[in-house]
Amino acid sequence: MTAAEKLAALRAAMEEEKIDGVYVPSSDPHTTEYLPAHWRCRAWLSGFTGSAGTLCVARSQAALWTDGRYFIQAERQLAGSGITLMRMGEPGVPTPEAWLAQTLPGGGVLAMDSRCTNAAVVSAMRTAFAEKKISLRDHDFIDGLWTEDRPPVPATEAWLVDDAAAGLTAAQKLARLREVLAEKGAGAVILSRLDSVAWLTNLRADDIDYTPFAFAYCLVEPRQARLFIDGSRVPDAVRGRLEEQGIRLCPYDAVLEAAASLEGPLTLAYEPAGTSWALLQALEKSHDVVLLPGRDPVQLLKAVKNDSEMACQREAHRRDGAAMVRFEMELRRRMASGEGWSELEASEYLLGLRMAGKDCLGNSFETIAAYGANAAMMHYAPKPHSFAVLEPHGFLLVDSGGQYRDGTTDITRTYALGPLTDEEREAYTLVLKCHIAAAKAVFKAGSAGMHIDILARENLWRRGLDYRCGTGHGVGFVGVIHEGPQGLAARYTEPFVPGMTVTDEPGIYEEGRLGVRIENELVCVPVCETEYGAFYGFETFTYCPIDTRPLRLEMLTQEEIDWLNGYHGMVCRELRGHLNDAEYAWLEQACAPIAK
Repeated sequence: MTAAEKLAALRAAMEEEKIDGVYVPSSDPHTTEYLPAHWRCRAWLSGFTGSAGTLCVARSQAALWTDGRYFIQAERQLAGSGITLMRMGEPGVPTPEAWLAQTLPGGGVLAMDSRCTNAAVVSAMRTAFAEKKISLRDHDFIDGLWTEDRPPVPATEAWLVDDAAAGLTAAQKLARLREVLAEKGAGAVILSRLDSVAWLTNLRADDIDYTPFAFAYCLVEPRQARLFIDGSRVPDAVRGRLEEQGIRLCPYDAVLEAAASLEGPLTLAYEPAGTSWALLQALEKSHDVVLLPGRDPVQLLKAVKNDSEMACQREAHRRDGAAMVRFEMELRRRMASGEGWSELEASEYLLGLRMAGKDCLGNSFETIAAYGANAAMMHYAPKPHSFAVLEPHGFLLVDSGGQYRDGTTDITRTYALGPLTDEEREAYTLVLKCHIAAAKAVFKAGSAGMHIDILARENLWRRGLDYRCGTGHGVGFVGVIHEGPQGLAARYTEPFVPGMTVTDEPGIYEEGRLGVRIENELVCVPVCETEYGAFYGFETFTYCPIDTRPLRLEMLTQEEIDWLNGYHGMVCRELRGHLNDAEYAWLEQACAPIAK
């Protein structure tokens, strides 16, 4: 069925159930970013396949919200569906709840799947709907419509990250978490976010594309911790190790019953934005339990990487950097020889290089290999039925990363394939200037990403340019590619502290013409402490040459040139033991110092 036909079927079911609207988020029971195929309900219904989006369907109207990364893609994929694109962040664009409050009739009914709608969204809707007395109903319409070819709920074999790599055992992490809870006046917490469960237990699996997590909940109480997971996928040795660490396994589907049967007196912390409406309703049935809403405490704990995690991350980046060097060597060879290569072939070749290395589990997200104008779509990815062939001119943008058993990487390089226009060269140089500004930043303790983000954008703002996305995001350890609560964007208010990692990836995107992005990963480190307080900065731990051929050197300051030459010197030092003699000779040439 087409998206329009699916909407018609949905509206027929809505008519039968006397429902005025349906809310379909991009979510699963754990608010996962990259959804397992079973839970891609919004994509199935609308035809828009981007990772972020919210679909609202009324009797005669439908609208989909997504952010600036996906405006071009969404416009194309929604064409002919009858769904209006709502460009988040643009002037005059209402929020989903405001649109629903305006569109649904007074006394109307909005349906949603309570397992896949978080409690914060429900609270916002109740506030927005109060005046018109619009009520909410728990009803999963998609389950009744998506009956053919719906993938099953994943249940891959679970495994444990080595304690030496993690730096802390699960028992040590539980002890630290209980200390944090006590500071907040709580004795227990329910964890739904898969990255929180993975960090706390050191447990991993392959339930989600690109992200090594297992579908599970964890209920941490004063004297026990219960992990709700499909036990058939947990090997005996893993189960035994978890039990030694004070974690008892329970059936995955038993979490709602366990939540409802909690006995107090007990104060239980939960995160509204990370807890499903279904789970919150179960918790509200518990006896003598005070519910304490707030941020998931594990999110901040895991954001600050310990020494063992950072040592592993750096080693993963060395292996990843070596793969990137081999990729660029092959790219250059093909461009010089005139051999054909497509975006898709380049993407597959890079994955093969990573997989040939040590302990690589696969990509950490879908590789963006975008030639020419395709790079203007921030999250474009070549498909078997749709890809461009590389030509010996213009740019190839490659945004990719690897998942390793000892780290997670995210890197973007934009390569000149031949002659460039003045616009392309200027855009590339401006993006590098923005990148260097963030990488060199020194800031006082207490500064958040919203402050540092301005430094990265200034070189573009001076010319009336900008990019519709953040400058950077945290990256997990053997985990999620987009990790909070830290990041570089106007929305990030969490102060940076040493040990937090973040990407540095400014860009320029001009629809129909070009896209440029340069990305490294950074870790926050101490710089100095004076009578004015502590000051922090960043250390780069991505090891891969940055193409210098597109640069307009007259646009760079001497300080920026010094930074780039210093960075390339570090790349050579860090990769020396991971390349053969011929590869290292190529790297030395690629990293040769530049001068005006």
